[in-house]
Amino acid sequence: MALLNTSQLPIRAARWCLSSLSTQKSWLSTRSTCLGDKNILLMGPPGAGKTTVGKIVAHKLGLPVIDVDDDVLETAWKMPVAAKLAAVGGRCFLEEEGRALCNFSASGCVVSLTGSNPLHAEAMQHVKQSGLVIYLDVDSEDILQRLTSMKVNRIVGQEGGVSMKDILLYRKQFYEKWLDVRVLCGTGDTVEEVAEKVLKAVERYQKSDEETFISTRCDSAGLSKQKTYFSDVVVEGLAPDGGLYVPKNGFPKIGTREWQRLVEMSYPERALVLLEKCIHPLDVSALDLRTMIFKAYGSNFASKAVAPVKHLDHNQYIQELFHGPTASFKDLALQLMPQLFAYCLPPMCNYLILVATSGDTGSAVLSGFSKLSGTDRHRTGVLVFFPEGGVSEIQKLQMMSYREGNARAVSVLSDFDFCQRNIKKMFGEAGLTGHLAVEYGTVLSTGNSINWARLLPQVVYHSSAYLDLCRDGVIKFGDPIDVCIPTGNFGNAMSAVYAKQMGIPIRKVICASNHNRVITDFINTGQYDLQGRPLMLSHSPAIDILKSSNFERFIYHVSDGNSHLVKDLFTRLDRQQHFQVPEPLLGTIQQEVLSGWCSEDDCLAAIQRVHTQTGYVMDTHTAVAKVVADRLQDGSCPVVFCSTAHYGKFAPAVFKALQIPNIPEDPIEQLKKLELIASRPEMHREMIKCLKESAKRKHSVCEAEYSVLVDQVESMIQDSFLKVM
Repeated sequence: MALLNTSQLPIRAARWCLSSLSTQKSWLSTRSTCLGDKNILLMGPPGAGKTTVGKIVAHKLGLPVIDVDDDVLETAWKMPVAAKLAAVGGRCFLEEEGRALCNFSASGCVVSLTGSNPLHAEAMQHVKQSGLVIYLDVDSEDILQRLTSMKVNRIVGQEGGVSMKDILLYRKQFYEKWLDVRVLCGTGDTVEEVAEKVLKAVERYQKSDEETFISTRCDSAGLSKQKTYFSDVVVEGLAPDGGLYVPKNGFPKIGTREWQRLVEMSYPERALVLLEKCIHPLDVSALDLRTMIFKAYGSNFASKAVAPVKHLDHNQYIQELFHGPTASFKDLALQLMPQLFAYCLPPMCNYLILVATSGDTGSAVLSGFSKLSGTDRHRTGVLVFFPEGGVSEIQKLQMMSYREGNARAVSVLSDFDFCQRNIKKMFGEAGLTGHLAVEYGTVLSTGNSINWARLLPQVVYHSSAYLDLCRDGVIKFGDPIDVCIPTGNFGNAMSAVYAKQMGIPIRKVICASNHNRVITDFINTGQYDLQGRPLMLSHSPAIDILKSSNFERFIYHVSDGNSHLVKDLFTRLDRQQHFQVPEPLLGTIQQEVLSGWCSEDDCLAAIQRVHTQTGYVMDTHTAVAKVVADRLQDGSCPVVFCSTAHYGKFAPAVFKALQIPNIPEDPIEQLKKLELIASRPEMHREMIKCLKESAKRKHSVCEAEYSVLVDQVESMIQDSFLKVM
């Protein structure tokens, strides 16, 4: 097969919705598997080494090599490029160069573009149709050193008073506009090393069929069935066999020098580089991914740093993950995930996103999906179930502020585990999914962290925390850190494990539980025991969870992909409410993670103590992490607490911790009073605005019965899609 034209619409899995109504998974996926007679086009700034790299790559692949400067421009102009530039000037040169490139025709070659080719849109549109554009993303300091050694002190488009560094930075936007694949070059990489990276990038593109996903419960027979790609798992959410999707080949490993390139980058730039390595460009093109990421992490975050790391005390640091629109770490995933979901949607069907939340996910998923526009919004509904008595009043009001036609939150007279268990039951009931598809043309999916597109963006902020510490001189790359995470559904902790797999030197992932300490008990004993274990409400409701969905991915990870074991353990947990892992596996688990738990009194005491000592106000979940880290972490390396929510969301508990009397009943007044007391972090303005809009709206409350939840689903579909039609 020839390489498909990457300038066309994104290549997605071809899906036939109506044929998948009963199984939710019988569509076909189409991919290009080889380059055929297409060109490999090397793009990058002057001094990136394109010519030399092109020669090495061409030699290795046995292909002809073309240098645009020597073989196209000078042939067309019958004079050296430098002479042409001197004769016509910089502005006219770009037009002359562009016209010459528009007449270029070749196939099956390695082509080294000029540094200024990407500045001419018509010419790049022409050459992009002929092959794969690979961007040599070389460190600017390396570029400047090479240009100096080549005695180049001026490049095309560089006007008087503009530094070489500034013009290179200006040009980057044009390179990123045209790239198909980025080759991130580490500081000091030789041309031979860059050429090797180019070859690996081409191989990855050629072998796109190998970049697939499997279920944590998939047996060997399942591996031979239809392949599942990123675009498939984003839409499906849960695997048909009840397992969770994971990358078949694991995470890409990033070298030290590449990580060091990311140190000085902004959060969106880091996210772009990392997610490009995890999402194949035939699923989401590099340009579209960039657009989504910069939209996700832009002005909607109160902090320009998005997820800043702040020093707390001694060797302890807090990563503030609450600067998004709903004041929760869930925003780091859910400002991006809905865009990915809409991008990957197959034609014809409507999709209803079902979400169970113990607090923060609800408002975050409603916020993210409410930002979709046009057709994407009309084809996507969101229904959130939350425990009526298991979220804070402010969290509840946040969810009530989203009353759009395609978004709704419903409380259930039970706990989070009931909500989550019954949503999973709906996915597994073929009769229900078939009925919804045939009757309403609607397919179910999920926005919880069991969806891979929810979990993947969280890997970025764990990586970013480490890179911030490197940037600020706290550590050098390669030095270890510990990460302490308030742990409920285990998605946050699992994303830290994956960041470690990619090459971030995390020594230990410390899981912090409240008195619902099922994860802590398991990690310390090897027994996951839910028998007769009631869920107890706490001051940290987001981790009031007993059955942690993402723990299945963790067991799959530590057991080296033993899907038979995973299926056996979690089937046993469903049926018997208990399982125990073999002793050797428990040893492996304890090498990877530590875990402890925190009482309600200790949680509040930690908030009070830290505020007295530092002036910083922690929310109740961060306080749980602080207590556990103080007990388990030895202080020999920095520890980063994941501050998963703004303290204002749990105002009554914070008032109690700080021993402040006369607490106002109105949530908005509570926040105003807290603002007078707390100097840092600042009050979350968007949260106050959201509460004012929601006021005291009533919300739907339903009984804790499966059939009642199903009725809510059907009612939501009728209201969201049938009225639009």
